[in-house]
Amino acid sequence: MRTIPIAVCLVAFALPAGSTLASSDIPSCFENLGNTGCPRQETFPLKDIRKLSCQNLWMVRNSIYNDRGYCFKTQTAIQTFDNSDCFVTDAGAIRFNEHEVRNISRIVKVEKEKHC
Repeated sequence: MRTIPIAVCLVAFALPAGSTLASSDIPSCFENLGNTGCPRQETFPLKDIRKLSCQNLWMVRNSIYNDRGYCFKTQTAIQTFDNSDCFVTDAGAIRFNEHEVRNISRIVKVEKEKHC
């Protein structure tokens, strides 16, 4: 299992000391977003999404893709998420559940509102 070092996540989210985000069968979850903060399990309230910075919006949105095995193409995303365990090269081929679809849509909407 590949993990994202806590140093990467601290910029976006406060996690307990020594924690890492795992990306395999366990979805990334985030504090201060909805009830559980897990994009696969709930649709985040727009009011909570609007509180995030552009950097945090990018992190949450791309974490959803990462959790589904997407192979990132930009250097920043590759450095952040590491493509060592990716298996989907076409983002359009990813089958998101209804919560993920809504969360991505809401995040993109807020990114546009904030001119990210």
